[in-house]
Amino acid sequence: MVSNFPRVRACIFDVDGTLINSEDIYSDIYNNILQEYGKLNYPWRIKAVQQSRGTSGTMRLLEWAEVPLSISEWKTKEEAYTNLFTNSRLLPGVDTLLSTLSTKVSPPTKLALASSAGHHLFNLKTSHIPIISATFAETSCQVFGDDSEMAYCDKKPSPDIFLLALRRLNHVSVADGEPELKPEECLVFEDSIAGVEAGRRAGMRVVWVPHPGLAEICRGIEMDVLMGRTEEDGQPPDFRDSRLNKGLMEDASECHGLLSEDRRAEMRHSLEDFPYDKYGLHVRL
Repeated sequence: MVSNFPRVRACIFDVDGTLINSEDIYSDIYNNILQEYGKLNYPWRIKAVQQSRGTSGTMRLLEWAEVPLSISEWKTKEEAYTNLFTNSRLLPGVDTLLSTLSTKVSPPTKLALASSAGHHLFNLKTSHIPIISATFAETSCQVFGDDSEMAYCDKKPSPDIFLLALRRLNHVSVADGEPELKPEECLVFEDSIAGVEAGRRAGMRVVWVPHPGLAEICRGIEMDVLMGRTEEDGQPPDFRDSRLNKGLMEDASECHGLLSEDRRAEMRHSLEDFPYDKYGLHVRL
């Protein structure tokens, strides 16, 4: 178990880029739209400050792209390509991780989804993936960006979505006589910088599994991401700033298993060979 933290009793998963490869599909959709206007492909230095941030993220995309579209017009163009999400697939290690957490951990771990995307898109992206349907049934704890309770909440890096997931877990998953879940007993799985920040702000522990493209532009500032320091001034990092890349590691794999200074967050390159014991999760053989 990491440091003196309590045993993890609940795991809360982001969806896009964490469980499935939909971030690559989003990039394909954005690039298709940008090509209509003769623009360059969407770079990770811009995507890094757009992911998971709702309208503000889309505004950053449009400001960079300089295309003659409003946010609603951009969203309409996105919707024309949503059929591509039927090609989504699990990311490495996810199948084994979900199966283990849902059937082999003793005592059982409570599981939840917390996705900034809408419920309809979630179904489109995942209905053909049996392990997701089996692990997160309709009656389990699911939070989506278009939930009525999220209408009054801020997007990531605000902690609102994870705190709502915690409230729902305590309402639907905690048995009579069982103590309520505390934030520090929850482990958030995220791929985005904003998601890591949101999980930390919620008082939870975080496993950060960035896309290789995101990991590349974050080389040298991994600890700042894990510690939630990238937006201390209320602004996202500017990845054009060469100072961010000082102290690059020769081999990015050196960061696999990297723990934050306070040991509340960990960076992993995939969810393969997940270290259950580190989080107090006992796996039955």
